[in-house]
Amino acid sequence: MYVVLGANGRAGGETARALIEHGEAVRVVVRHPEQGEKWTALGAAVAVANIEDTEALADALKGASGAFLLNPPPVSGDPYARTDELGAALAEAARRAHLAKAVVLSSIGAQHASGTGVIATLNRFEARLAGVAPATAFLRSAYFVETWSEVAGTAVSEGLLPTFLEPSQEIPMVSTIDVGRTAAALLCEDWTGKRVVELAGPEDWSAGDVASAFAEVLDRPVVPMLVPPEGRVALLAEEGVPAEVADALLGMYEGIANGLFMRQDGSEHRRGTISLAAAIERIVATVEPADRCSASQ
Repeated sequence: MYVVLGANGRAGGETARALIEHGEAVRVVVRHPEQGEKWTALGAAVAVANIEDTEALADALKGASGAFLLNPPPVSGDPYARTDELGAALAEAARRAHLAKAVVLSSIGAQHASGTGVIATLNRFEARLAGVAPATAFLRSAYFVETWSEVAGTAVSEGLLPTFLEPSQEIPMVSTIDVGRTAAALLCEDWTGKRVVELAGPEDWSAGDVASAFAEVLDRPVVPMLVPPEGRVALLAEEGVPAEVADALLGMYEGIANGLFMRQDGSEHRRGTISLAAAIERIVATVEPADRCSASQ
């Protein structure tokens, strides 16, 4: 049986689905009982626990052949201090449960302790979780293609793709479908020791490529629109992102622009199979009908 944290998020959800589709027994960990209903319908067991609750989480991890662990995206407070707290609690829970195998979600670029904004929290997270199980793999994912869902409505309704990435800069990106499949595969593999597995899509892509994929799916022009650095703080504030979180997010884009979002020599490198067009098509399918209607008027 495998335990999956973050099952109601992008990567955790895809990991749980991949394991279930593979015929594996799965226990998802959720904060509230109602969040587990859809997983019960899919045949998964459900444990209710908060990552900060070491005792409850240890109980959720007991008896598992392996677990998918992650650091939830920051929503408030100091992301770095928060990572230290959650990492310590999660590591203690895993040790109490005598967890045999852990696949820990991280990010390409996590080898850098600074200069990468929010990605640097995962450098700390890896340090906290190092050796937490006899078999521990850090799955360093590329930039999630699904992150573009946050501006998909604008792409559909206005033909513009707002981006903090320089439109021509190619970086590693990957669909969370591939992240889930890779995490599930690592959990099911027989190995011991520490591994660092870096995962990207079939090829590296730019924001311009993403705009082209939206255009292909929508069958009309979509143009990337670079948000200048001086306008980003205000934009995130308008979206309700707290200042400390915004600072960490903007630091990530600065690190990407400075070339720090790169694979590390000596790690395992894998490529997913989901094309950019396929991932964007799935995103477009979730866009609200109102946005679709305004685009056709």
